[in-house]
This record gives sequence, structure tokens and C-alpha cells, in this order.
Amino acid sequence: DLQERRTASRTLEDLERRIGDCRRCKLWRGRTRLVFGEGSPQARLVFVGEGPGHEEDLSGRPFVGEAGRLLTRIIENGMGMKREDVYICNVVKCRPPNNRDPERDEVETCIPFLREQLEMIRPEVICILGRIAGRELLGRDFKITRDRGKWYIYMDTPVLATYHPAFILRNPARERELKGMVWKDIQEIMSRLGLEIKKNG
Repeated sequence: DLQERRTASRTLEDLERRIGDCRRCKLWRGRTRLVFGEGSPQARLVFVGEGPGHEEDLSGRPFVGEAGRLLTRIIENGMGMKREDVYICNVVKCRPPNNRDPERDEVETCIPFLREQLEMIRPEVICILGRIAGRELLGRDFKITRDRGKWYIYMDTPVLATYHPAFILRNPARERELKGMVWKDIQEIMSRLGLEIKKNG
């Protein structure tokens, strides 16, 4: 098991080195730092977002801004896991200018690296955060409002999509409602992973 752990870890590190100071698409021109992803190489659960934001671009770490802090609370307070026990990454590894949606060519250049990460980690469940990641992993007709909370398969792995934490923060009037929906989705994932769900959630 330790050997397997070392192999997985080394493999992710090898991939990160191979990506290097990436200039394979135009996003490198505006980025400060590439955001590879972080967490356990043996994570049972992987979260996939769309791309780094401002704070992520500065730190080189995924989900560290306000939305990231909300995600951390979901993982630690809601699921009873440690953030470092899951793996967190994005569809694109460099911040799109002004946080615009990643463009087709950018996604096509970067998504093979995400696929390699998922192959190396081999999680039991993938949680997709938001409509962009949903569309890129599950198909162009994916709609977050219609398709969240349903089980899909991506690369032979069960996948469930929920709202991106940033979407909750951008809609303060609906915060309670959206958090309720996300919590329902997270409970689905917890059931799949055999984690105990506390009644007071």
C-alpha cells in the first residue's frame, strides 16, 4: 500500500513537472502562477472546478479564495473529512482573463492533464463544481439547474455535479436555498462513500 502510495504521489509530481511552465495555450500570457491541483494522491473523492480565480492565480493553489473557503467548510464541517484527504483541481490550470469562461481551445489543450490526474488518483467519486466543468466533462448539453444531483459516469467513475461555491456567493438572496441543494448533493456523495451523515447537517 505504501509502495502504491509512493507511486501515485510520484506520478502526480512527474505530471506536474511535465506540465512545467506551460505555454501550450494562450492563457499563460495573463497568469501569475499555474494551479496544478492539490490533495491526497489516494483521494476517494476529487472535486473538479472550472479554473483558477484571482487568489488561486497568486498562490498557485486551487480554491483558496472566498469560494474555496466555502468548499473547505463543506468538506470539513459538512462531510467530516480533512481538505488534504480529498483532491481539488480544475478543468484549466491557468486563470482566464477577468475570470471569463475558458474557451474551447484552452479546454482542449488542458483537459488531457485533468484526465491523467484522475487516472492516477482513481477516486471512487468525482464531484463536479458548476456548469462549466459539468459541460466539459459530461457533454455540451449539460445544464447545472437540471442535471445537478444526478449520477453520471466519467472515465468509469461515478460523477455527481453540484453548484459551484462561487455561484452561491454571487446569489446572496438565494444563499440558504442553494446551500440546501448543495448539501443534498453532498449527502448523496457521502452515502456513496459510506460516510456517516450527521442529522443536524
